[in-house]
Amino acid sequence: MTRIPIHPGAVDWTGENPGIYLKETEDGPWTGLMCFFRIMVSPHGRGHGVVLLDQPNVAKGLPEVENFCISDNEPLARYLVDGYFAKFASFKVSPGLGAMTYLPLTGVSRSGETSPGSSYVETVASADYEVVSTWNDLGEAFAVELPKANTATGRHEMFSLFIEAPDASVTVNGRPLTGKVFPRDFNGRTSSCAFLAFSESWVLAV
Repeated sequence: MTRIPIHPGAVDWTGENPGIYLKETEDGPWTGLMCFFRIMVSPHGRGHGVVLLDQPNVAKGLPEVENFCISDNEPLARYLVDGYFAKFASFKVSPGLGAMTYLPLTGVSRSGETSPGSSYVETVASADYEVVSTWNDLGEAFAVELPKANTATGRHEMFSLFIEAPDASVTVNGRPLTGKVFPRDFNGRTSSCAFLAFSESWVLAV
């Protein structure tokens, strides 16, 4: 198909959407999931937040299990969770996503660098919880352009810039989530379960 300079589809949202997905063994279940978002344009405006599943396979939220979402825009957070994250391969098999507690954000910050070999950190806090996500030994950036047949929704084309990390960690109030980073298949590429995703845009296919 011939490329055209202006995409005719509606942009549903655009921003940043890095993640860290952890397991104890490569063929085992997810033991910890984190998905950060910094959204610039959406039907619910701008916002920041983090989805944190300390026990992805347990259908409970706070106070029993630390499965929660911290955000400064709860309608946006629920829009992303229900319409997108719940369709991502790692999250759609995790009952903890549907049971998590939503908390108001009190602070968000980032630090580090995104150049090859460096480390990058996102920190999100609520009144009682601080989530620190760290990506180490970053690789080279690469561009991603997925047709609707390859996206989680099956309705959108997705465009993004990815930077992978072979090592990453997530802590909740200083306690690390269980598991480590393993390779995964990402549209035919051997990739990492820890990645930065910048300039990510979900555009309705036409």
